[in-house]
Amino acid sequence: MNAAAPSEVRSIDWYESPVGPLIARATDSALCGLSFCDADRLQERLHELRERHAMTLQAGSNRVLNDLRVQLAEYFAGQRQTFTMSLRSPGTPFQERVWAALCEIPYGETWSYLQLAVRIGDALATRAVGYANGANPIAIVIPCHRVINADGGDGGYGGGLWRKRILLDLERGQGSLAL
Repeated sequence: MNAAAPSEVRSIDWYESPVGPLIARATDSALCGLSFCDADRLQERLHELRERHAMTLQAGSNRVLNDLRVQLAEYFAGQRQTFTMSLRSPGTPFQERVWAALCEIPYGETWSYLQLAVRIGDALATRAVGYANGANPIAIVIPCHRVINADGGDGGYGGGLWRKRILLDLERGQGSLAL
């Protein structure tokens, strides 16, 4: 995962999904963001993204966003377990280590925050791992929903626990969520 240069023009698209609207951002070569957004906050969220990332957003799709649309449909239909696209997500070196480790969690499985901390080589960093997990800019594709509490509880989820439960149920083979 590499950080996209601030001056790169990115395309933005909005998808309806079984877990609510998703906003995706991409350069011509990589997915840069995928986040949940309620329909009534779409304009506010678009403004927020422009401000936070100091970038020009062009409405509409490009090759990356078209590929994402297809792969998300396959994922929600229970036909895809991994996403195959280049990712660019700016973060600290620690965040990037956590996000890379998230991509190692197998489909249908969960790891605790402690397991994730151990995986990146710092068993004492569970709280920092939780913060990095929560800062993941590419929901679903970087599967932060697969991280739970050590006692088996859901833990938190920036997209809402109801979304986390739906995604985990889907991955455990409890149905498909066709778009």
